[in-house]
This record gives sequence, C-alpha cells and structure tokens, in this order.
Amino acid sequence: MQAGPEDIALAVERLRDKRLVAFPTETVYGLGALALDTEAVSGVFRVKGRPSDNPLIVHVVDEAMARRVCAGWPAHAATLAADFWPGPLTLVVPKSADLPDVVTAGGPTVAVRSPRHPLTLALLESLGEPLVGPSANRSGGVSPTCAEHVRESFSEDEVFVLDGGPCVGGIEAVGQVETSANP
Repeated sequence: MQAGPEDIALAVERLRDKRLVAFPTETVYGLGALALDTEAVSGVFRVKGRPSDNPLIVHVVDEAMARRVCAGWPAHAATLAADFWPGPLTLVVPKSADLPDVVTAGGPTVAVRSPRHPLTLALLESLGEPLVGPSANRSGGVSPTCAEHVRESFSEDEVFVLDGGPCVGGIEAVGQVETSANP
C-alpha cells in the first residue's frame, strides 16, 4: 500500500524526533534524517554501518532549500537546477558552516539534489528542512528500489518506510556536477 498524507505526517514527526525515514526517489530509496542535525545524521551512519569518511547527499525541494546547506550558489548551479531539478542530478557546491561536518565527512563541499518523486517532494515540503538521503540499505548491500527491499534490511523501529512504489530508474544518482564559486 502506497503512503498518503497521514504517512507523510508520521514521517515528519519521526524526523523531528531525530529518527530515520526511508523515502523513494526516481532511482532508489533513500535513508532520511534531518541534514542540519548532527545527532540525526549520526543515526544514518550507525544504522547503515556506513563509514564516517563517506559523505552523504542532501535532498532538497528546490534551490531555496539547497541554499540553506550551501556557502555559495554559483550561477551555473542555478542554471543546472532550473533545467534539471527535480530529477537525478546532483550538484556539488561549497558547504555552509551551518551544515554539520558529519554530512560531508569534514570536506568543504556538499552534494545536493532534488528528487523527482512526488511523495518525497511532499515530504520535504511538509518538513520544510533538507534531508540527508544515502541509499536505504546496509552499507555494502544492493541499493533498494522498492519499499519491501528497505523493510528486508531494517526493522520498523529502526526505519519508517514511506512506500512510494517501485523506483523507475533503479540505479543510484545518474548525474553529478561539481560546481565551484568560480565560473
């Protein structure tokens, strides 16, 4: 059964409680936590068994939300976002000082994208906050392309799953562009 408004409200509540929520994108299911909260993000690493030196991608609704995690937004990032977001394009830009270092593994840049899945866009809009969202599987495992794959990897207590049906792309982020403050 696919998620509805009640499920989105429950997901928002869980996220605000620093708990994890799996959400669909056009490529794979992501494992979400509040991107601006160190404790919440640390839960992603713990539950996935992900090495702390492996940075996370941040999911946003749009450019305005992306700017909350970026120190700068180059003109070509704005052009690319306008042309390809929402969609499977990841932009790598200078990170904001407000973004916890755990998200970027201490690096100076952050990877941001706006997923094209309507359920996830609705979640992000309801939450009003950017989410980290690496693939919703145990580290080293195959990336999940449906809600059942996520449920096979994690207990209900560990991860609340927003079922948005199968992902149409079935592969992880298909495009990534690194941008800098200089054109």
